[in-house]
Amino acid sequence: MTNETVTVLLVEDDDIDAETVIRSFNKLKIGNPVRHARDGEEALDILRGANGSEPIEGPFIILLDLNMPRLDGHEFLTELRNDPELNQAVVFVLTTSKADEDRHKAYKMNVAGYIVKQETGSGFIEGVIMLEQFFRVVGFPNPKAAS
Repeated sequence: MTNETVTVLLVEDDDIDAETVIRSFNKLKIGNPVRHARDGEEALDILRGANGSEPIEGPFIILLDLNMPRLDGHEFLTELRNDPELNQAVVFVLTTSKADEDRHKAYKMNVAGYIVKQETGSGFIEGVIMLEQFFRVVGFPNPKAAS
């Protein structure tokens, strides 16, 4: 992996859940920058640098809630995977949904992992540690440099 820092795009409509993720990063001294979008539309704007949003710089990963207003997680994944500029993005689902249907739909859209929020409890920190290890071990292409 290059020395570039991996930015996290947190797509989460619940401010308390978003703050929990950010605090967990801080508690574990994970210095990756975190950008927060409150729904799929805002996330796409950030990824594309549209509608006045400052574009996110690669490399990045996306932590995605499924149950959101306007453009939910499944709709966001469809848009993302159909966009030739963004379809290689690494996405981890972070959701309250334990439904097998949601898991299957998410994995069919090539998510890297599916984390259920209620199951995280004390294990949530382990999930954040896993993400930090992922940042350090996995080499990321810069999506803006793709041809």
